Amino acid sequence: MACILNIETSTEVCSAALSDGLDILFETTSYESHSQASLLGVYVERALEVMKGIGRKLDAVAVSSGPGSYTGLRIGVSVAKGLCFGFGIPLIGIPTLELLALTAINRDGDTNGGGLYCPMLDARRMEVYAAIYRSDLSVVRPASADIVTADTYSKWLQATSVCFFGNGSSKCKAVIDSPNARFMDEVYPLAINMAPLALQRFEEAKFEDVAYFEPFYLKEFQATIAKNKVLNEALRKNG
Repeated sequence: MACILNIETSTEVCSAALSDGLDILFETTSYESHSQASLLGVYVERALEVMKGIGRKLDAVAVSSGPGSYTGLRIGVSVAKGLCFGFGIPLIGIPTLELLALTAINRDGDTNGGGLYCPMLDARRMEVYAAIYRSDLSVVRPASADIVTADTYSKWLQATSVCFFGNGSSKCKAVIDSPNARFMDEVYPLAINMAPLALQRFEEAKFEDVAYFEPFYLKEFQATIAKNKVLNEALRKNG
């Protein structure tokens, strides 16, 4: 089976896991904010020591590809690309929202009754990065930058139950009161849960271009301009 180093740094959580097929040989996680720069290198070293200790070689590196924290993603991808260049092995990108969805689906088991899953990552204010998945992980709506209102997800909530989770889902609790909405707490994107996604992509040879791969930051939200700034600009143009 493929021996893959999994790296996840897309949120405030920093984690790394070494997998052999679906077996986890090593895993460590820190929930301390802004710890990626100081901890990821240490985690990688420990994972490689475990690998060498059992006489295995690294076949690929998988990294969370976003969306998520700009700084966190840059750190994770930079380390992953460095390892791939150094070992001469392929790079696998795992979408953060897909990883979150798989985590929630596995936690639910068969109890969701055909409902949908909406992983959410905090952006700012009432803004999130979100996608919608079925329980088989097929995509209903791809990743998008959403401004959360009572109507943002009404199209799906009118038809079936939708489970919201991730560090952006708390914003929905205050504005979505549909009986079809439910919320799952403490769902984090973790390296240990990347193993099945990474293995599938490895077996299908779905690799990234190590030289040119960049995290998926998603589009910028449309900025709102203060009224006084608009007025001042109009006065300036009109002399």
